[in-house]
Amino acid sequence: MPDASTAPAVSLVDQAVITRALVAATHEMGAKLIRSAHSPIVREAQDCSAALMDAQGNVVAQAELIPVQLGSISHTFQPCIDAHPPESLTEDDFLINNDPYNGGQHLPDVFIFSPIFFEQDLIGYSASVVHHIDLGGGAPGLNPEASDIHQEGLVFPPSRYSLSRDWNGGPFERLIAANVRMPEATVGDINAQLAANAIGNERLKDLARRFGPDVLAAAMSGLLDYSERRMRTAISQVPDGTYTGEAQIDDDGLGDEPVTIRAQVTVEGDSIHVGFDGTDDQVATNINNPFASTAASAIACIKSVVTSADIPFNDGAARTIRVEAPYGSILNPKPPAPVRARLLPSYRVYNSVMNALAQAVPDKIVATGFDTTAAVCLSHLGDGGYNIYLEIFGGGNGAGRENDGCDGVDSPLSNCANIPMEAMEMDYDFFRVEDYSLIPDSGGAGARRGGLAFQRIYHILKDGVKLATYGDRFVCAAPGAFGGEDGSKSEIYVIRNGERVALNSKQSFSMKAGDRLIYRTGGGGGYGRPDERPAHLSERDRAMGFVTA
Repeated sequence: MPDASTAPAVSLVDQAVITRALVAATHEMGAKLIRSAHSPIVREAQDCSAALMDAQGNVVAQAELIPVQLGSISHTFQPCIDAHPPESLTEDDFLINNDPYNGGQHLPDVFIFSPIFFEQDLIGYSASVVHHIDLGGGAPGLNPEASDIHQEGLVFPPSRYSLSRDWNGGPFERLIAANVRMPEATVGDINAQLAANAIGNERLKDLARRFGPDVLAAAMSGLLDYSERRMRTAISQVPDGTYTGEAQIDDDGLGDEPVTIRAQVTVEGDSIHVGFDGTDDQVATNINNPFASTAASAIACIKSVVTSADIPFNDGAARTIRVEAPYGSILNPKPPAPVRARLLPSYRVYNSVMNALAQAVPDKIVATGFDTTAAVCLSHLGDGGYNIYLEIFGGGNGAGRENDGCDGVDSPLSNCANIPMEAMEMDYDFFRVEDYSLIPDSGGAGARRGGLAFQRIYHILKDGVKLATYGDRFVCAAPGAFGGEDGSKSEIYVIRNGERVALNSKQSFSMKAGDRLIYRTGGGGGYGRPDERPAHLSERDRAMGFVTA
């Protein structure tokens, strides 16, 4: 590949065509990944991502799927290439990593990278990541009681495997199948990743054939530089200074004291440094946040607040932002701390950085939303083996200066869809969903109303069903902004024989046939004083049943 001094000039037309082709290829990869997947968490909820990288491992384009997965791909890829240099790779190889202490996030998010060759030269990599329904460990799907990473499932350190030798019935595939509870789903979802990577492989080769590998490499470099220029221009409009913000998780799952995330955002010219000095130490439960997730969350918040949506989100954009977190803190834990619920602190990273930016660019921020990964896992062991249901719940988004918060959607970092009722009825015979509805009055009042929360009611049909869950906003509701009121709090409980059994936000629980499980998520914060809300919006809310008073 040519260096900057020898790279061929790329015409503006070719640059535009190649840029759009790269983005289109990642969208096609994402579609292939979703359509090929076995598990509903991928096939329906779309908890997955895809990207294309240049020969140096820089992300140049990515599908519009899960921000927290995409923002850290380079962190996850670098340990792979450190262990297995590019010159050692072949077209038959793939790299894999899910190790939270070696560039990964939490164990269910398995990253797979496939090298792409054109006429024997390495021209890039295709990348995909899937949240796998089960990777073994101490409990089906997720284990809220895990005290170390080993109780959460299989760890794949940065490794290289051969498709022809190790997969497709080979030893690596058999090893995985022997150590997970739903081998068909797990192996099937890995096959979906490899299929998506193959699509990226072919599309990049097509571009190399059409434009030549040197022009393609120069265009990918040009795309990175373009995103960097746009980001620096946007950041330069933010007043210089150091701004601070904080946010809290309700508790660590053991005690009742909140866990505090503290952010320091320093703007200097056209770059930003984010630090987290003073953030609480790592905890004994699974809400620790691997550093890759911390960096991805901070960068995603800055990108959403400071810039416009048309700036491609790639490693060029990330060059403008430096993130650090104290080692041993909840945002950069020491091994072997468990990390399964890492999106809880990730969202408080997002919130604390947003609160800091509110001091610098108050007209560009939004009120805090539910901003929580509320994970619900129901599992059952029958005659045919395990069947595991896992879904990520959202709630109400925070309101903005000119808009109400969105009702009943996943939060910004995870961006998952819901699993349709029809899909659940086809895949799971041990429960039925009896109610799925918005909760009136759950959005914080304001000149612009916070988004509404929702509730889901499950009727358990068989004995021996195990619930595992983690969430937040049971104590600390989403705060409003600039006079807006807080959103509603979340809650979870079981109705058994007419009695209400209150559950904690982070625990396991054994269910019985006839139980009804009720999960109510939290609403988003309002923006601006409630007495400044336009009358026609209040009338619409009452007419739609969004508010009752």
